[in-house]
Amino acid sequence: MNISSFSNSKLRSLSTLIVCTIGLSACGPSEPVSEGVPPDVRRLTEDQYRNIISDIFGSSIVVGGRFDSPVRTEGLQAVGARNATVTAAALSQFDEMARSISEQVMSEPTRQFLVPCSTPGQTNFDESCTTEFISNVGQLLFRRPLSDDELAVRVNIVSETTDRLGDFSEGLATGLTSLLVAPQFLFIADTVEDDPENPGGHRLDAFAKASRLSFFLWNRSPDRALLEAAKSGDLHTEDGLERQVERMMASPLLKAGVRAFFSDLLEFSEFDFLEKDSLIYPAFSAGAVRDAQEQTLRTITDHVVNKNADYRDLFTTRDTFMTSTLGMIYRVQVKAPQGTWEPYRFADDDPRVGIQAQLSFLALNSHPGRSSPTLRGKAIRNMLLCQQVPDPPPDVDFSGFNDPNSPSRTARERLTAHSVSAACAGCHRITDPIGLALEKFDGAGQFRETENGASIDTTGDLDGIPYDDSVGLGQALRENPATTKCLVNRLYAYGSGQSVSSRSEWMTYLEENFVKEQYSVTSLLKRISTSKTFYAVTEPDMSDQNIETAAN
Repeated sequence: MNISSFSNSKLRSLSTLIVCTIGLSACGPSEPVSEGVPPDVRRLTEDQYRNIISDIFGSSIVVGGRFDSPVRTEGLQAVGARNATVTAAALSQFDEMARSISEQVMSEPTRQFLVPCSTPGQTNFDESCTTEFISNVGQLLFRRPLSDDELAVRVNIVSETTDRLGDFSEGLATGLTSLLVAPQFLFIADTVEDDPENPGGHRLDAFAKASRLSFFLWNRSPDRALLEAAKSGDLHTEDGLERQVERMMASPLLKAGVRAFFSDLLEFSEFDFLEKDSLIYPAFSAGAVRDAQEQTLRTITDHVVNKNADYRDLFTTRDTFMTSTLGMIYRVQVKAPQGTWEPYRFADDDPRVGIQAQLSFLALNSHPGRSSPTLRGKAIRNMLLCQQVPDPPPDVDFSGFNDPNSPSRTARERLTAHSVSAACAGCHRITDPIGLALEKFDGAGQFRETENGASIDTTGDLDGIPYDDSVGLGQALRENPATTKCLVNRLYAYGSGQSVSSRSEWMTYLEENFVKEQYSVTSLLKRISTSKTFYAVTEPDMSDQNIETAAN
């Protein structure tokens, strides 16, 4: 047998088989076969939209306006985006943004860089230049080459506008605007084709596959190299897919993708609506809000990407980053100049361990003027353990907890009112003990020893794991199997935009390998990205040709 006839993937498979057979390594289970899910569409998130505009046209382009946020589904906006539509008001907003972007692109000197085939003050229509510009930009915006009809429509728009206004730049701007408001840009479509390796079956076409991969790892559109791999068919081969995944994971843009996932998981979009009483928390400024989010994201990406460390240690780590603005709230000395970051490690006797004890989590899951054990405990259950805690009934009486004249001085004492109520006890029993472990941090995340002059009791247990304080809570989170199972569940749902409730065999496969790979998030990202299940689809019920209906 001539070994040179083997592909790289076959050689790797043969090597793995030999290693497993002679017992040199623990061998994980093989990937289970999955029939996939029906193809669907999901609307771009605001961050994705902004990333795409910056990547294509440059970071100097200002994107004004805001998006309607998708309703969270299974804890993620990325999954809820599949149910997001474009209302008439939202379409008007998209149109305004598109016109503004197009105007900036066609202004000097940006136009000369992006449209070198046109000249300043040009009045006549140039078909060759138009075709070149629309084809190039359209491929990047639609994440695939434009069809002949799509290209012809835009070229005609540019021609008619140029003739009417006597300005070629205005014509190009109008053509670009038509691309930016098109459903093919605003929605990520799971376009499918017949699967030649599975007669009667279907698969994502190569460009849809490229989009799923790129939004998962980078939170942005495919770059030219990935689009070329899709165009050539290389992305449909095992080796070709692995080459692209390895290239993308070696890119600095991987951190952007990881940041986007954890921002969604930790519900950082809620910072847009965060309010704090400035009289109670004078140090909690707008700068502190901004830096609190950035601190947690820097901590996470440094831990799981730079160090490729055990995911579970995110809940016990003392390593983080600090600014002088944050130092005022944490009450620590920061040497870094104003507006800059420095690595920082909390002392061994400091109660702050893990991202759950950082300002972002503590302040976001509190009330404007006080802490909230219930909100914090609920957040840990929902975000980090994937255990859904329902909202309180509409007729709950909060007076016993909120009464300013209550003789109870600590949150633990006041929460007794809920623990004895039949309508409240079930939820509060699973949330409050967790949140109470963090009660030595006030509503802005500042440390305190007492509340209203009374000592704060931070003891409790998490699913049978007892602890004495916030440090013990971090250890309990680290040791709880639900913590890592939740991460696997959420990460796959985030990348696919799909529910994972019906994929127990697949999830078990990912969970077992996550353990074998020492809880490495980057290894998990690669395993998902190179798997067949991540791209598997069934009989389509929507095609790219009728995607426009999603915008109605």
